[in-house]
Amino acid sequence: MLKKLFGKKERILTVQAPLKGKVMPLSEVPDPVFSDKMMGDGVAIEPGEAVVRAPVDGEIIQLFHTKHAVGIRTEEGLEVLIHIGLETVSMEGEGFTAKVKEGDRVRAGQPLIEFSLDAVQEKAKSTITPIVITNMDKVESLEPKVSEEAEPGDPVMEVKVKS
Repeated sequence: MLKKLFGKKERILTVQAPLKGKVMPLSEVPDPVFSDKMMGDGVAIEPGEAVVRAPVDGEIIQLFHTKHAVGIRTEEGLEVLIHIGLETVSMEGEGFTAKVKEGDRVRAGQPLIEFSLDAVQEKAKSTITPIVITNMDKVESLEPKVSEEAEPGDPVMEVKVKS
């Protein structure tokens, strides 16, 4: 979405909730890789469902072989990582089914991965799912939208892209 501000075009990207659930700041994620923003900035969701949808329009640039995480590049060049649960890589793909592959073009709201919430609760450290902008060098500002109960498609971040 483009906005004009004093004759300049301002590029603001709205990142949507990829899951139903409670939206929290990354600082509350019980994993320093995310809470200390080592991978980038964003939000996290405590999921109330087991389908991850695209939070933005873009291209699938990374689908981990274990299907616990997916990366999307937007038209604006932002890279959005969705990491289902914490320490889910150790599940080696058990309970995860990809609905897309690398190179696919996706639209916001499109299903990307289905997973077993029960299996993640049982075998991983947490079901908390970070949604992170991994190339923060392209970001001028990021405003998280924390809420007790987000539905898929609700805004969870407003990202101002550097010109």
